[in-house]
Amino acid sequence: MRPDLTSLTRKPDRGSSSRDRLDTLLDDELVGTLATVVDGDPWAVPLLFARDDDRLLLHGSTGAGALRHVTAGAPIAFCVTAIDGVVVAESTFESSANYRSAVLRGHVRNLRDDERARALDRLSERILPGRTTEVRPSTPKEWAATLAMELPITDGSWLYKERTGGPGEPAEGHQAWCGVVPMTRTFGEPEPAPWSVGVVPASVHALRNRR
Repeated sequence: MRPDLTSLTRKPDRGSSSRDRLDTLLDDELVGTLATVVDGDPWAVPLLFARDDDRLLLHGSTGAGALRHVTAGAPIAFCVTAIDGVVVAESTFESSANYRSAVLRGHVRNLRDDERARALDRLSERILPGRTTEVRPSTPKEWAATLAMELPITDGSWLYKERTGGPGEPAEGHQAWCGVVPMTRTFGEPEPAPWSVGVVPASVHALRNRR
């Protein structure tokens, strides 16, 4: 029997159909994992991505076998996860994590010519806003070596799940500290390359100060 991929079977109360929650997760994270099947074998590839309204923008090398496979029409699943805290309970079995996660499914569309250029600029601006105005444009050779793809975000094509809050209250007699350790991500001090020229640019300063 083919599994139901449109609903949660374990802890369905943690699921949400809120598009706002999905968009927030996709806008918070930079990396997801693309999964597909090639000649009967599973294949998973971590990719930088950007949400652009009702689609995800993905990119990679034209030499990547998995990406050539999916641009030829193979279905994909794309998973994004954020860990927001470690949940410390009275036992390791009861301990957990606070998280947000989403799995999006569908077929990617290979973007070409002007569409590809706009998508790659949008992706670059998502990761490092302002950088495209500080550096030279990509060369035709670089364009030719890069695939740009879009994955539509449509109703019924995604599942969202999250856990929030503290540990469950234990039975009487426990003697251990319990609670939540929040987890946050920050950017460190910029480290210039040996051949770097000039001062730290505005785009990097903005990234450093992002919260």
